[in-house]
Amino acid sequence: MGIVPPLVPTKNKAMETNELSKETRDEISFITFIIPEFAAAYKMNVQDAYRYLKQYGGLDYLREHWWALHTDNPFWAVRDLFEICRQNGGLK
Repeated sequence: MGIVPPLVPTKNKAMETNELSKETRDEISFITFIIPEFAAAYKMNVQDAYRYLKQYGGLDYLREHWWALHTDNPFWAVRDLFEICRQNGGLK
């Protein structure tokens, strides 16, 4: 009988690919924070705010610029989102 190596737990590849990076978790956290802020500022429910942001480019803007937006007061992020959506045909 040969030597049996000790049982050492290892991560399988599927587990590694399902783990989110800290940056991705931070991005998700900010986006899920700012959409309700936008909804409250413009007296919308969260689902309508999400649809509005998606339709008029606000979500794309968030995904691209979340890192800069999250460092400032949420008021300015909401205002930026309003301006981006307005420029893309949203309510004026």
